[in-house]
Amino acid sequence: MTDDPSYIDTSRPHPARMYDWFLGGKDNYPVDEEMGRQLVAMDGRVLTTARANRAFMRRATRWLAGRGVRQFLDIGSGIPTEPNLHQIAQGVAPDTRVVYCDNDPIVLAHAGALLRSTPQGVTEYIQADFREPEKILEEAARVLDLDRPVALSLVALLHFVADEDGAYDLVDRLMRALPAGSHLMLSHGTGDFTPDTARQAAELYKARGMTLALRSRAQVARFFDGYELVDPGVAVIDEWKPELGEASEPVAGADPVAGGASDDGPTPGYGAVARKP
Repeated sequence: MTDDPSYIDTSRPHPARMYDWFLGGKDNYPVDEEMGRQLVAMDGRVLTTARANRAFMRRATRWLAGRGVRQFLDIGSGIPTEPNLHQIAQGVAPDTRVVYCDNDPIVLAHAGALLRSTPQGVTEYIQADFREPEKILEEAARVLDLDRPVALSLVALLHFVADEDGAYDLVDRLMRALPAGSHLMLSHGTGDFTPDTARQAAELYKARGMTLALRSRAQVARFFDGYELVDPGVAVIDEWKPELGEASEPVAGADPVAGGASDDGPTPGYGAVARKP
């Protein structure tokens, strides 16, 4: 072990690197691929869910930027996968300011790809853990004006934080620091549709020293208590479309593996966006 923040432990899988593998990326290690294959064997929808998360992020970011949001705080940003959040937001409004945050050193190693901002806007990266909200807010305040609305993005993050680790309190502490008119956008894995498989996956994560807290729709909705949900509310992730008639985005990219469980049934994840009144 080491205290060096740039140290990459390749002996244990990491969610950010597994997510990269699910998306067909190259910034992962054999240990990440091995566990990824085990999860795909349990449920082949793992691959499409990863891509559905990215598509949700694109839709939600574009919707927020189109309605005047000019500041984003993206926690659990993961390894850069184009288009990144800032590219989408600044494509709508070039003066948008974006702060990315992640705790995986491999993301730090690729931070340059996250910092290619438009001349009018700003993008920055901070290395911190979601469980350090005060540190995140302090460092983000160097780039973002926390007296003006901010969109807090927590995409595919909270299912790695257990209730006993303060998942709801951590979101609340971050949102309480943001002014009225800010938004919370998040996606979250669920075991609602395949509870037996969800339990097996949670056991696999536990055996690898990680947490997997797949929550029900009601439990995901609890993160938005006190906020004004954007239609269609808390929805199955690939069905979350904020405007009637918005075209569905294709889930592009070849699967890195073949086989696995049936892809039938709903995508096992929820997504939602809400405004702080």
